[in-house]
Amino acid sequence: MSRSAVRAIAPYVAGTSIEEVHRRFGHTRIVKLASNENPLGSSPLALAALRSTNRLHLYLDDAYEELRERLGERERLHAENVVLGHGSNELINTIAQSFLDPGDEAVMADPTFSLYRSAVSLVGAIPVEVPLRNGVHDIERMLAAVGARTKVFFICDPNNPTATFLSPALWSELFERLSREVLLVIDRAYAEYLEEPGFDVARAIRERGNVVVLRTMSKAYGLASLRFGYAYGDRESIGWLQRVRLPFNVSRPAAIGAAAALDDRAFLEKSISLNASERARVTTELERRGHRCYPSGANFYAVTVPMPAHEAYEALLERGIIVRSGDALRMPGRLRVTVGTVEENDAFLATLAEVASGASA
Repeated sequence: MSRSAVRAIAPYVAGTSIEEVHRRFGHTRIVKLASNENPLGSSPLALAALRSTNRLHLYLDDAYEELRERLGERERLHAENVVLGHGSNELINTIAQSFLDPGDEAVMADPTFSLYRSAVSLVGAIPVEVPLRNGVHDIERMLAAVGARTKVFFICDPNNPTATFLSPALWSELFERLSREVLLVIDRAYAEYLEEPGFDVARAIRERGNVVVLRTMSKAYGLASLRFGYAYGDRESIGWLQRVRLPFNVSRPAAIGAAAALDDRAFLEKSISLNASERARVTTELERRGHRCYPSGANFYAVTVPMPAHEAYEALLERGIIVRSGDALRMPGRLRVTVGTVEENDAFLATLAEVASGASA
C-alpha cells in the first residue's frame, strides 16, 4: 500500500494532445492553445546545436559550472547562485524536499500552479491556500496566513492559470513584511513576457536572502520537450537544493540546447513581440464581445465564457481547437487560452463566436 500522502494527491493532468483530438474527432487541422507553448516553435540556434549533439553514451558534467555562470551573469549573480533542474517542475519538488518537514506549512494562492500543493502535501507538510482577489495574489491575506509553522511562501508571477501579475508596490510590501525566516519562492516561468519585471532579482537575493526564483526555458525559448529549468537564490538556499537534487538531473541535450538558446536574442525578441501584439489584439476583441479577461503578463489569458467552462472546452475541442477548461484549474467559468499565431488566434476567435452564439440561442 502506498503512503497516505501519495493516496491523497491527485495525479497531474496535462492538456489535451493533438493526437488525442485527432483520434477522437478525425480532424486534420487542429489548433492547440492549451499548454502555453511558443507558437513560433524553438530557437533555431538551439535546434542547430542539438543536431550536432554527440557523446550520448557518456555520463554528463553534473556541475555545469560554465552554464550556471552564464545564467547567473544575466541577473548579476554567480554560478553558486544557480541550480539547474529537469524543468522548473523538478525544482518545486526539490524545494519541498529540502525545506519542509511533516506538519510545516506553505502559503500559496488559490488557484495557482497545482504542483505547489502536491509537492508540499507529498512531504507531509500543509498547503495553506489563500483565494485570489480579482484574479491576483491577495498579498495582505497571504501575509496574514503566515504563522509559526510557515516555512515556505509561494508566489507564481505571472500566475498560472490567471496570467495576472503583482505591481511593484505589492512586491515592495511583500519583501518588507514577510519574515526572512520564511523561504520566499517566486515562480517566474513566464518572466520574459512581462513588460515590467516588478522587482530586481539580484537585489532581492542579496538584501533579503532566503529567496529562490524559478525560471524555465520551456516557454519563450520554445524548449518545452527538453525539460530545462533553473533557479536563482542566495548561496545557502541553492546549496541545500544542490544537495537534494538528483545527480545528472539535466541531460546533455537539454544543457546544449539551453546554452545555444541563450545566444538567440533574435528569436526571443520575435517571440515576445508576437505575444505582446497578439495578446493585446485578442483580449481587446474578446472584451468587445462581452467576455472578460484578467490582465495578462504571460503568453496566455483567462477568459470568461457564457456557459460552464467544461462545456465550452468540449465544444471547441469538437471543432479542432484545444484550450484548457478552467474547471480543471480551479477557475470555473473561464478558459485558459495560449496566445498563438495570428492565424491560430483568428481560428479561436471565430470558433468561440460560433460556440457562444449556440449557447445563447
